[in-house]
Formats: sequence, C-alpha cells, structure tokens
Amino acid sequence: METRIANISIIVYDNEASEKINLILHDFGEYIIGRMGIPYKPKNVSVISVVLDAPNEVIGALAGKLGMVKDVSVKTIYSKV
Repeated sequence: METRIANISIIVYDNEASEKINLILHDFGEYIIGRMGIPYKPKNVSVISVVLDAPNEVIGALAGKLGMVKDVSVKTIYSKV
C-alpha cells in the first residue's frame, strides 16, 4: 500500500484532553515518525506536531479521531509524494 508523509498539527486548549490524545497517538504509533509537543503557558495552550508516514486512510482516520476530542483543533498537511 502506498504511503505519504503528513504532518498533523494539534492545538490543545484544555490539558485534560492530553490523556485522550496520547491514547489515540499510541494506537497509531507504527506510522509515527516523530512528534513534538510545546506547552505555551502565556496563552494556556499546547501545540503538538506529529509527523507520519502512512496510507491516506490512516492519516485521515487519525486526524478524524483527534478532531473529535473536546477542546482540540487539528489540521493536516500532506506531502506531494
């Protein structure tokens, strides 16, 4: 199955959502190349960047599950290849 590189950017508005996010990311761990989380205390948010190498369906499924978590915003960028 053909895969693509993608970056999923997550903004977390409530730290209570962190546990749910980590459980979801764990389920997709085989596709994750790397991730970086940055807490930004002045605005009381956290920003997480997740880089994947996965089929389109997997990337969409992960982004969809993350987007259903309360107090979370998600955007995905896909590579051309």
